[in-house]
Amino acid sequence: MVAISYLDARRPLHPLHAILLSIPLPLFIGALICDVAYSRTWHVQWGNFSSWLIAGALVGCGLALLWALVALIRNRGMGDRGRLPYFLVLLGLFVVGLINAFVHAKDAAATMPEGLWLSAACVVLALVASWIGFAGFRTGDFE
Repeated sequence: MVAISYLDARRPLHPLHAILLSIPLPLFIGALICDVAYSRTWHVQWGNFSSWLIAGALVGCGLALLWALVALIRNRGMGDRGRLPYFLVLLGLFVVGLINAFVHAKDAAATMPEGLWLSAACVVLALVASWIGFAGFRTGDFE
């Protein structure tokens, strides 16, 4: 009897989790674009757009974070090595996004330049979280 092992076998995300994970990145990119537009034009409405986009991104990020936490708790084995870093990046994204929302809750002129930098950090973290999540998780050996 020959045992075949696939060392690089990956299990994809659940389709609903993938939908939730796809929400934060485009919304944080939109918020960054609105912050850049506000920094160049000083029209207050760009700050309002950015605030709403951040709020929507936080809803999607929070739901994806909750799903990742449940998956992390359910899988107590060491087969999926990528779950903890994925959860930690999502948690970092949620915390930085929440701070970004608090900064954007101030007067529009008071959000610059912190709001712009926080939006850029959110885009980078959302990109990393999406990359880790959509790359799949290693499932270990099959027998």
